[in-house]
Amino acid sequence: MMFLLLLLQLASAVVPSFGQNASGSINNNGICECSVILPDNTFPVVRMEYLERTSRKLNISVQLEISKVREYTHTMSVYASRLVNLTRRVERIETGGSYTQLDFELLKLEIRELVSLTSQLKLTLNGSNTIINQLYKEIENISLTVSKLESYDKLNVLAIRREISSLRLRLSDCEEDRAASTPKPIDYGSCQHGGLLNISEPFVIQLNWKGSGSKYGGWGKDSSPLPTKEALYWVAPLLNEQILTTFRLYASFDELLLTRNPIDKNLVIPGRRPSYVKTGQGSGMVLYNNSLYYNCYTSRDMCRYNVDTNVLERQTLVGAVFNNRFSYQGVKYQDMDFAVDESGVWVIYSTEENAGNIVISKLNVTSFTVERTWITKQFKPGVSSAFMICGVLYAIRPVNTRVEEIFFTFDTRTSEEGRISIKMNKMLELLQSVNYNPSDHKLYVYNDGYEVTYNVIFKPYAPPANKR
Repeated sequence: MMFLLLLLQLASAVVPSFGQNASGSINNNGICECSVILPDNTFPVVRMEYLERTSRKLNISVQLEISKVREYTHTMSVYASRLVNLTRRVERIETGGSYTQLDFELLKLEIRELVSLTSQLKLTLNGSNTIINQLYKEIENISLTVSKLESYDKLNVLAIRREISSLRLRLSDCEEDRAASTPKPIDYGSCQHGGLLNISEPFVIQLNWKGSGSKYGGWGKDSSPLPTKEALYWVAPLLNEQILTTFRLYASFDELLLTRNPIDKNLVIPGRRPSYVKTGQGSGMVLYNNSLYYNCYTSRDMCRYNVDTNVLERQTLVGAVFNNRFSYQGVKYQDMDFAVDESGVWVIYSTEENAGNIVISKLNVTSFTVERTWITKQFKPGVSSAFMICGVLYAIRPVNTRVEEIFFTFDTRTSEEGRISIKMNKMLELLQSVNYNPSDHKLYVYNDGYEVTYNVIFKPYAPPANKR
């Protein structure tokens, strides 16, 4: 009976009443007796359907709220990350890190953005939220800190940085002015410079075509080739450290590197008794305007050999010593050293009358005669090699097995001697031949059989001061 009463109460609390009918009386023992008349249908279908609809609505509402919570969680994570980054940047400024006015402006911009986003988030939550309120408070604190840091600036850091920026701008202007006033590179063949300034590091081209056994000789490039020839390179190893019997020509630098299409020239006249009247002596040769200039074998004669016609011209160099009398230091039989510069061909040699000191003569390439001669006080055997640039003789001497020094100058324009010190690194011990080429501002050096080049660096041109 008690169970029936409980079931009746539960049914009346969950679903609406559908005409229930109940009556009761007390028996002789004082116990209440009642009877319940239930509806005719045995299963409450209508009530069950009502409960199902209500359950579905509640489930949808819960899912929507869960989605909102997830979205809010992600948004909060993003805001928290940005706030941590912002806090670090403010701490860097507080601890004296490098900063500028732009840093403050960027910080204030990000703070305003965070304030706006946090306000929007509060509206979507339709009320107060502890975490949101805490974020908002931290953002306000950071904003106050940034404002204080910007207003304090006790050491005038920003003002100093503005001054530094101004100085940098002025320095940049000065650099531009200096660049505008920097002299243009020296034109090839021009003497509009202040003389030799320095020599580059050596650049090894290759071993000569005869191999490592031919340590003596010379090589270079014709600085004034014929109009029909784009370029003309020559390599002339000596025979037995003394005699020039053969040399090779190449029409381009690529063909020189590849030893392709060489033109061999043999100065020995064949026969039962070969003739050496065309051969040369020493490694002081040079090629200019399609002709090879060299010291004729065992004589004080100059030889000029046309590489196209094979015609040989001879001219005696009056007073010149020969046969290794006053050769360069460490280099045999270079009594005559021919050189080329912007003005033409020169010959560097010695005489008994000048006690072995260097003599310089300028050649007339048209008549193949000496135009003018200069006497120096530099002893030729104390020099390892020499070359001419714009009428100035530059002499070299060894420092050790790996370094040479350009130490002596003689200006034929003023007849003045000078002392300089330009170090010249070398790959091997002996420089058998050094030839300057005005068409590319390079030194062509024959270093113990290897073909080596150096770039020549000039001083800027300084016009002479006006004399009153």
